[in-house]
Amino acid sequence: MYPAERVQTNLRKGVLEWCALAVIRGGDVYGRDLARRLAELGLLAGEGSLYPLLARLREQGWVETRWAESASGPPRRYYRLTAAGADAVVAFEQTWRDVSGSVEAALAVTSPPERDERAEQDGKG
Repeated sequence: MYPAERVQTNLRKGVLEWCALAVIRGGDVYGRDLARRLAELGLLAGEGSLYPLLARLREQGWVETRWAESASGPPRRYYRLTAAGADAVVAFEQTWRDVSGSVEAALAVTSPPERDERAEQDGKG
């Protein structure tokens, strides 16, 4: 049986940091708002994995943070893309176009002849 859930999980893990950076590129964002947006996009299952990711992005110098007072509770940490982070997103976009184009091309290929021949031999063709 096809492991759809495992495939989706692995794909999400592979692109989550890049999608987080892309969302942050839109302007300063509060962590919970970022989590909500990524969840709406179907990329984040829970907030628990986001904050360690954001810490890694800060360590890499791709995001910086600032604290701001909140009318509804304690101060909030907002995330902002650095110039290096913006460059990383642009580079990822090109890589993504190349890879996704290759995947689309591979999926568009018809079945190889040897598979068709095997199916005929098995009486399934």
